[in-house]
Amino acid sequence: MTAPNRYGFQVCPGMRQGLRSAVPLPTRLVSNEEFPPIPQTPAQRQVEDRILAEAERLAPRLGLSRREFLSKSGGMAASLLAMNAVFGRFFDVLPVEAADAAAFQERSGVPVFIFDVQLHYVSAGYDPSNAEGSRKGAVSKQALLGLRRNSRRLNPKLESDRGTMADLSWENFVKEVFLDSETSIGLISTPPGPYPQEAVVPPKEMTHIRDEINRITQSRRMLAHGLVSPQLGRADLDFMDQQAATLKVDAWKAYTGAAAKGFDRGWFLDDEKIAYPMLEKARKTGVRRFCVHKGLPLGPVADYNHPRDLIKAAKDFPDIDFLVYHAGLLSVSAPKPTGEIPWTTEFCQMKKPAGLSNIYMEIGSTFGQLVTTNPTACAHRGRSRRFAGSRCQRRSSRSTAMRR
Repeated sequence: MTAPNRYGFQVCPGMRQGLRSAVPLPTRLVSNEEFPPIPQTPAQRQVEDRILAEAERLAPRLGLSRREFLSKSGGMAASLLAMNAVFGRFFDVLPVEAADAAAFQERSGVPVFIFDVQLHYVSAGYDPSNAEGSRKGAVSKQALLGLRRNSRRLNPKLESDRGTMADLSWENFVKEVFLDSETSIGLISTPPGPYPQEAVVPPKEMTHIRDEINRITQSRRMLAHGLVSPQLGRADLDFMDQQAATLKVDAWKAYTGAAAKGFDRGWFLDDEKIAYPMLEKARKTGVRRFCVHKGLPLGPVADYNHPRDLIKAAKDFPDIDFLVYHAGLLSVSAPKPTGEIPWTTEFCQMKKPAGLSNIYMEIGSTFGQLVTTNPTACAHRGRSRRFAGSRCQRRSSRSTAMRR
């Protein structure tokens, strides 16, 4: 019997207090609306102390207050230098950049191309009777709104929220993605629902929003997922045909940990009876990209979120590309002294001898966590194939960290 999901999102009392950081880079984890952050680590505290000390030293020389210094390029350079001092030299930054804005600008490089492959909003028509609130492992509207409210307490830029479902609407989604962030291209995705046609955002609506954004911008700025739920058998295969032929979906989104209505647990990608008919159907439709939620366990049983099942599926379907969302990260926890990342390290060790080239790691929220706790891991990931995706739709220092 598989153990129930003990990694599901739980609101901790500290999350309700909010936090305003005095330094440019986050020196503790914040939530991406999916997981409770861990407390500040000793190493992160050292980074924060070094940043503040450098600001005290340089600000008077430049005729600035400490706050003014930290809000400018010198503050960002000082932050990256502090990270290097504590964790080792992983960021390409020189001491002169902290005192000379021109030097910082000269070495900033070209703007980063950001392809956010995991964007969400909530459809106005989702779960009108609130039935999902009582279904085990389901995604309720109140839970989604609660995640946004918790983020508002942690992020002062969300103070204008109204505290209603309008904050999660497609109108606000478009504003935050294309006006308030540096996103170049986005991919609309959706959390699961009782059935694919009744997801938080049904595929028909995702593709409609995609088409309208691309029509208005007269360019390909948005893509959209289709949604699969192979436990439903023939009904799901028929719906895949419709999504591919009529909606022209760009890729498939799969939640192996989520259970469709009528089921009490998830499924595995290497299940030849349940998942392989779905993969064969994808091959026939010509839509051969699967984005799979792995790690950050959701649903009633955590183990179905482990990425190990991708190995056999990728071997048996070499013409299908698999994108592992969250890089299979089990949960947010302080890094082990060995640098091991639960589930992610194990999966990478399994993947290496298999010699697979059709598995990709999505690093959005994972990068946001590791860059301030274990930048060594981020440095190693620079050698592999990566996609950014996060659900975090505001400008942040992560783009600067990734560029450097």
